[in-house]
Amino acid sequence: MRFASLGSGSKGNATLVGAGDTLLMVDCGFSVRETIRRLDRLAVLPEQLDAILVTHEHTDHCAGVATLSRRFGIPVYLSHGTASTGRCDGSHELKCFNSEDSFSVGCVDVRAVTVPHDAAEPCQFLLSWETQTLGILTDLGSVTPHVLESFRDCHSLLLEFNHDLPMLQAGTYPPALKRRVGGDWGHLNNDQAARLLQQLGGARAGHLVVAHISEKNNSRQRAEEALLSVLDSLDGVVWAQQGEGFDWLRVL
Repeated sequence: MRFASLGSGSKGNATLVGAGDTLLMVDCGFSVRETIRRLDRLAVLPEQLDAILVTHEHTDHCAGVATLSRRFGIPVYLSHGTASTGRCDGSHELKCFNSEDSFSVGCVDVRAVTVPHDAAEPCQFLLSWETQTLGILTDLGSVTPHVLESFRDCHSLLLEFNHDLPMLQAGTYPPALKRRVGGDWGHLNNDQAARLLQQLGGARAGHLVVAHISEKNNSRQRAEEALLSVLDSLDGVVWAQQGEGFDWLRVL
């Protein structure tokens, strides 16, 4: 199993996951034109995608879903709540599930995991193939016992380090947006994400990808400081960028 990113952050998110003869895209927050351009960087054609999995209906995760799906005949998997928002209407085909459902797409087993986020029925995903499991965990405001238990056995993990709390509090966002981002239904800050890693056992055998980093309310230095409070080193840590995502990684 391998995975790569087209980009990660508030301006757009999309992650590719490939295993065997199956290729999935998790979220598509870019225009179709931009998505195709970013796919080309990773030597992928949109016709190769077997499905798009959608975590929730916010624009940075679903802006390009319907058009990409319709143009290239790609089925879209999403929760009933996400579908009810209408943000993916016009897709080639909608396949709805309940949060916490498990299903298969090609040779990849998918488990949806409910997360606390201010959306209709948000979820994140565990994707498994043979003995390998990849966890994708962004867009949650707090770490629940259920989330912790669900992601305990990942071989590789893409994890949100959205903001540094002091930077958010001192920044230019209006008070309501600060409360939303920093609240229990918003996004993980560096310290929350680091504590989650610590609870998962600290250093991981596989890749750790730091993702969904705020360009205004975080810095690499602040995120590194949080990581080094729970990890012995940053060896093997990959940084998902807004502009170029990251190249193909093997799930170890």
